[in-house]
Amino acid sequence: MTCFIYTAAALAEIAGCFSFWAWWRLEKSPLWLLPGLASLALFALLLSLVDTNAAGRAYAAYGGIYIAASLGWLWLVEGARPDRWDLAGAALCIAGASVILLAPRA
Repeated sequence: MTCFIYTAAALAEIAGCFSFWAWWRLEKSPLWLLPGLASLALFALLLSLVDTNAAGRAYAAYGGIYIAASLGWLWLVEGARPDRWDLAGAALCIAGASVILLAPRA
């Protein structure tokens, strides 16, 4: 379930941030900000659903998922294919997130 929550949170965060990008950098209507703000609120709610005792650990592990999801957005939404360095960096981040998430703890 954690993987699903992280993925949904990443998509919500990226969509919310992209609405600001579209408004500011692509000169879209300020109305783009309304769904963006809702999406960012959904992101915060979803991230709070992760089953952990420490918020910082949830956020740290989420970072790897966010990076990989951002590269997916780059490719699928913006039409720019990630290069091998993007993919290598994302793999390192996923490995780090896995260590944080899956480490045996007392």
